[in-house]
Amino acid sequence: MPLFEFVCEQCQHEAELLVGRNEQPACPSCGSPRMQKQLSVFAGRVAGGSSSLPMASACPPPEAGPCSPHCCRIPQ
Repeated sequence: MPLFEFVCEQCQHEAELLVGRNEQPACPSCGSPRMQKQLSVFAGRVAGGSSSLPMASACPPPEAGPCSPHCCRIPQ
């Protein structure tokens, strides 16, 4: 079973959960079935390059406003 990142729409709890293809997980914090699957950022080896992909290239510019819970920008 694959591992996915979820955020509960009811209590905003973030969790990584193992889920089957057609399975809808419940929030481990409040039990709500309203879990929203998140896009995961992963790193991998690039042939002839560095050991990981740059995450910052996918980040919105600072003038775009506040980030989501999984933002790659560090608050200042």
